[in-house]
Amino acid sequence: MRIYLGAAPGVGKTYAMLGEGHRRSERGTDVVVGFVETHGRARTAELVTGLEVVERQTIEYRGVRFTEMDVDAILRRRPAVVLVDELAHTNIPGARNAKRWQDVEELLAAGLDVISTLNVQHLESINDVVERITGVRQRETVPDDEVRRADQIELVDMSPEALRKRMAHGNIYGPDKIDVALSHYFRVGNLTALRELALLWVADRVDAGLARYRDEHGITETWETRERVVVGLTGGAEGDTLIRRAARVAARLGSGDLVGVHVAGGDALTAGSAAALARQRELVESLGGSYHQVVGDDVPTALLDFARSVNATQIVLGTSRRPAWQYVLEPGVGRTVTDRSGDIDVHMVTHERTGKAGGLRWAGTGLRALSRRRRVAGWILAVLGPAGLALSLTRIPAHIGLASDLLMFLALTVLVAMVGGLWPAVVAAVAGSLLVNWFFTPPRHTLTIAEPANTLALAISVVTAVAVSTVVHLAAQHRREAGRAQAEAGALSLLATNVLRGEHTLPALLEQVRATFGLTSVALLERDDAGGWRCAASAGPEPRARPEESDTRVPVSDDLLLALRGRVLPASDRRVLSAFAHQAAAALERQRLADEAGRARRLAESDKIRTALLAAVSHDLRNPLASIKASVSSLRQADVDWDPADEAELLAAIEESADRLDGLIANLLDMTRLQTGTVAALTRPVGLDEIVPAALAGIPGDRVKVDVPESLPMVDVDPGLLERAVANVVQNAVRYSAAPVLVTASAARFGAVRPGREGEWPDRIELRVVDHGPGVPGDGKEQIFAPFRRLGDASRARDARETAAEGGVGLGLAVARGFTEAVGGTLTAEDTPAGGLTLVFSLPMAGTGR
Repeated sequence: MRIYLGAAPGVGKTYAMLGEGHRRSERGTDVVVGFVETHGRARTAELVTGLEVVERQTIEYRGVRFTEMDVDAILRRRPAVVLVDELAHTNIPGARNAKRWQDVEELLAAGLDVISTLNVQHLESINDVVERITGVRQRETVPDDEVRRADQIELVDMSPEALRKRMAHGNIYGPDKIDVALSHYFRVGNLTALRELALLWVADRVDAGLARYRDEHGITETWETRERVVVGLTGGAEGDTLIRRAARVAARLGSGDLVGVHVAGGDALTAGSAAALARQRELVESLGGSYHQVVGDDVPTALLDFARSVNATQIVLGTSRRPAWQYVLEPGVGRTVTDRSGDIDVHMVTHERTGKAGGLRWAGTGLRALSRRRRVAGWILAVLGPAGLALSLTRIPAHIGLASDLLMFLALTVLVAMVGGLWPAVVAAVAGSLLVNWFFTPPRHTLTIAEPANTLALAISVVTAVAVSTVVHLAAQHRREAGRAQAEAGALSLLATNVLRGEHTLPALLEQVRATFGLTSVALLERDDAGGWRCAASAGPEPRARPEESDTRVPVSDDLLLALRGRVLPASDRRVLSAFAHQAAAALERQRLADEAGRARRLAESDKIRTALLAAVSHDLRNPLASIKASVSSLRQADVDWDPADEAELLAAIEESADRLDGLIANLLDMTRLQTGTVAALTRPVGLDEIVPAALAGIPGDRVKVDVPESLPMVDVDPGLLERAVANVVQNAVRYSAAPVLVTASAARFGAVRPGREGEWPDRIELRVVDHGPGVPGDGKEQIFAPFRRLGDASRARDARETAAEGGVGLGLAVARGFTEAVGGTLTAEDTPAGGLTLVFSLPMAGTGR
């Protein structure tokens, strides 16, 4: 599949698609046009010539004939490539599928290649963003996943100025729409924002493709295709300073990304507070960045692995809070990251806490989890230290005594234990005792000990050195375990925080697992009815579809497990992973329960409506049927000779009752369509001066005054649905109000004017139906639009209006609002200033890029 993506109508998507079709046809590929909409553009229509066009299917809907793409005909024809325009199009009822992108799915599943077009405003994920920018909500959308599945997405780009020039030349819309479009949807600001959205969306897809390529080919070095700034956070007081500095660095880089990361390692005593980390997370997110927490005993390695996994180009760290003497044991995180960063730039930021670590922090520094460098240093010190100390003591002219010698070697053994752990310290203790025996215990330069007291002293010295080394080693081990427990607690705390904040959807949860443990992908697999496995949800590229393909498996139950790809996780991570896995299972269950609750809620609403409908029909159908029955029975009496006037009166009663019955049944059917969601709006530009007269047909002319200027811009609606809605509202007003009803229309901004845009073309068209009856109380204005409110409704005014409108069922205004919302408008009620009720239709103006 190939998609030509554009920022707005008229940039040349269809033209590019047809051009590609001609190029492939010239190369001998079997290409057909499945559906192309030229919009009356001559140059686009010319490109269709020379390509085989599959005849469209004709569908009749509400008395009007429409054409749609014939999927069956294309499948019978089986070309190699199909050109399908307007991927977001909604098919009319009666077509094979509800949406055109579903038609495309069928073609792809049948093995056909598809080339299609799409505007960025029709992407589901940015629908709300487009509405805030343009003031227009797009009703036709395509799920982002459907678009991302395309093998190729090509951006058809054009500057706002060039696009407006094309519009002014009449190359996009007809002359009657140019001024409206240029003044509204095709403003420079709107087009610039839409163009940026399109560029960013395509850039994100390219970035994801690059990440997938790097992962597939095992590429770990940084490719500086996009600036991404990672700031390392410890929960210390300097965190806010680092975040703001990193945000400034990202801002100076243009469109740089800000990423905050905390490494939950094995150093329990040096870990920052959870409250500080939570505050720093909020600060990162408020600056437009993202926050991550990863687990790793070796902080520099974990930090660099994370930075490379997100393709970071810069790392921002704070200068160390440790005293200078501690660098004798190890260089520190900042120095290690700088030495091993490779192509990633590292910024070391000074702050007021530099070199001012508290006692608790630095006191335990020597006991942290031992790195390979420290173990090597410990062995070197264990081998060379005793020899160097013995050589130094032999150079002293006056011997200081055996007790002092033993204490000095004991101090060296403790130092070796602090640097390298238990076994280097044991070697240092044994070596030290042998050297003391050789150089300082009579007789010297032999391993023989003359005095028993010296033998006991040497033995106690060795035992003491080993005991102290063991204590130091156990303390470091306990510290590592405590640090690991704190890291696990931090990860679980982050999980609980996300749940409390509502971030408990399956994709978000699995993405958190992937980031926390530095994985490539995570998949939640569920056993299907056939005994195989299916992916219920996933995060990351190329998730595993079967357990045996994964690097690590975490069972949740007999039918659920987490399949992890990227690296084999140690057993120490399984406890936290198990918590994440069970939370993922709970999220899956919540999702399904929510779906079931939604279905149950809809079923309950349908049952409620069905109950009210039966009660209403049993009462309200009886009156017109009884009237018809009585009139017909009277006319059929053979013993009565009716004069022409009486006969005409009875026939008029039959006709009036039949009309009431017809209106009642029509509203019942319309309400059923609205409740079941089967109303499909087929919008097109149309003038209100065409719709209003049709809606007023059958209403006495002296009961309605119409003020709809012909110069008013057209609206983008379904004429049939809007006509029914207006007819219901006007009939309601006419039959209830003794005075003539006023129907007026005007342009209005509908509250959508944004700062700095006053005086521009309005966003909406308002149609008002004004009556001068008793009106409806303030708290009842919204209730009058609910179906069947007459049953048990306390509002007598509402009863009167609905009874007059369609016989008492209480559907007229509910149907009117449903149809109005189906065409993208709104219907609200407000008081008439001189008394009465005014119902206001707010309708989308044509030329809004829909």
